[in-house]
Amino acid sequence: MRDHMRWMVHLSISLLFTVMIAGCGSTAGKESLTEYIDDSVITTNIKTVIYDDQYLKSGRIDVETFKGVVQLSGFVNSSMDVVRAEKLASSVSGVVSVQNSLVVQ
Repeated sequence: MRDHMRWMVHLSISLLFTVMIAGCGSTAGKESLTEYIDDSVITTNIKTVIYDDQYLKSGRIDVETFKGVVQLSGFVNSSMDVVRAEKLASSVSGVVSVQNSLVVQ
C-alpha cells in the first residue's frame, strides 16, 4: 500500500510538472498562460486609462490584446479622440504596438 501511495504521489507531481511546462510555452497562433494573463492586465489597464479620461469615457471603445499588440475598435466623437485613445493605449506598460480601428461618429 505504501509503495502504491508513493507511486501515486510521484505520478501526480510528474503530471503537474508536465502541465505547468506545457502551459508556459506558446506557439505561433496561441498564447501561453503567462502571455494570456499579461495581455489581460494590459487590456484592463488600457480600459481603465480610457475610462478615466474625461474625453474618451463617453466613447464606445473595445480593447483586445494579443502578445502585447493592442487592437482598438469602436466609436469616438472626434478625430482628436482617435489620436488620444491610441496615445493613451501606447503609454500602458507592456504594449508592443497599437492597431487603431476607431471610427469617428
